[in-house]
Parts: sequence; C-alpha cells; structure tokens
Amino acid sequence: MAPDRVEDREPMSLGGSLAAEERRRVLLDLLRESGRVDISGAAGQLGVHHMTIRRDLRGLEREGSARLVRGGAIFTGTEEFEIRRSRALSAKRRIAGKLGPLVLGHDSVAIDASTTLFQFAENLPAVDHLVVVTYGIPAFQALQSQADVRAFLSGGEVDRRTGSLVGPVAQRTLESFSLSCCFLSASALDPELGTMEPTVEEVEMKQAMARASEEVVLAVDSTKLSQRSAVRALSLDQIQTVVTELDPADPRLDPYRDRVLLL
Repeated sequence: MAPDRVEDREPMSLGGSLAAEERRRVLLDLLRESGRVDISGAAGQLGVHHMTIRRDLRGLEREGSARLVRGGAIFTGTEEFEIRRSRALSAKRRIAGKLGPLVLGHDSVAIDASTTLFQFAENLPAVDHLVVVTYGIPAFQALQSQADVRAFLSGGEVDRRTGSLVGPVAQRTLESFSLSCCFLSASALDPELGTMEPTVEEVEMKQAMARASEEVVLAVDSTKLSQRSAVRALSLDQIQTVVTELDPADPRLDPYRDRVLLL
C-alpha cells in the first residue's frame, strides 16, 4: 500500500492526526458556525499545511457547502432555521430596529423567510390594517401576535432545511399580490453581482417577491457584504434601500454608496 502523503500525516495542534474526512467535517462545522473560514487560521488550529486546508475546502466547494474566496472560504450550504437564528443576533436586532420606521406608510408588504426578517416580524411596529405576506413559517407564526396585521402565508412545499415554503405554488401566491414594499435578506451581497443565495429555490422566491412589490428593501448584516454564494438573485438596480447594523458612513459600505440608499 502506498504511504500516506506528507500533508495528510501532519499532526494536529492538540496532538494526534486528523484524517481528510474528519478535517472536512471540522471545517464544515466552522463554516456553519461563523459563515467563513480563514485558511491560515484553520491550518494553525488543525496543525496542517495551508495547502491541505485549501484542498479540503475545495472538496467542500465541489459538494456545494463552501465557496473559495481570497484567503479562505464562505459557507454556501443550507442550515436549519434555529441554527441561523442565533448567528449575529445583536446585528439582526439592530437591523430590525432600523426597519421599523420603513414600514410606516405602507399598507401591504412582504417579508422573506430569513432569520434577519424574522427579528423584524417579531418586533413589527403597529400599522393599522397592514397586510403582510411571507413564505417563512416562523415569520408567519410571529405575526400572529400582531393585532393590526393581516398575515398571509404562501402555500408550497416545505423546505425543512430553511423553514421556507418554496416551489411554483408559493411563487404564484406571492405574485398574486400587489405589494408596496418587500423586505428581503440575502446570504451574500456583492457590489457587482448583487444578492446571492445557496439554493435556486430560495432565489426564485425572492425574485417573485421583488416582482410583486413596488419597492425592495434589503436587510443584511455586515458579514454578508462583498461576499458570494452559489446562485445570483437580485441585482443592485432592483434594490432601493440597503439596511445593515453599521453606521451608514462606515467605509465597508462604500462600494454600494452610489447605487442604493444606505441605512
């Protein structure tokens, strides 16, 4: 039997060795927890050469769980709602606070199935006779406590990985409404490519919401900026306002400054 390659026999920082399959599992866990893995940091943590980490990440990229970027990789797979809900929670709450005034003056809005907009749904300001349409089951449940809200949940097929209702039935339901505004999030936002999502199904739902709405408000925390995911969704030309937890003057928003309103 041929001997193991040197890079597969490098010791872990805590002793012992880690097989390629186990390394990829650890890297996938890191990606799910933080959304990004730095090659140098992971190499030091696992006690292997940085080229070993790059090769492992390339394998995860082929599986659709990661996308290589400069210096590391970002997570592009799907996760259950409760896992995503706890990530960057303080940023999501700050974003929800900024979104509140934007709903005033609207009579019909859409909210996507993201955990960022779930925070918004939980803390929606009082607006008389507001119609809210969503394809997110948790968001719909949160809206039930809002006395002045008429909440509509699209039909469709349940994607248990994301808590979303997806598919042609869900799309037709959304497009049957005439909405004044939709509030969307994204897995990634690139100044040239626009918003991106990990699955085609999620892209189709957000595109349907945008088609049914006069105005599109994008709500993303700063970890999504200048990142990429698997499938392109909306261009910046389709978005009027971008809301983050950052101060609007933050230089991280400079690539978007002349394209959209920043809040």
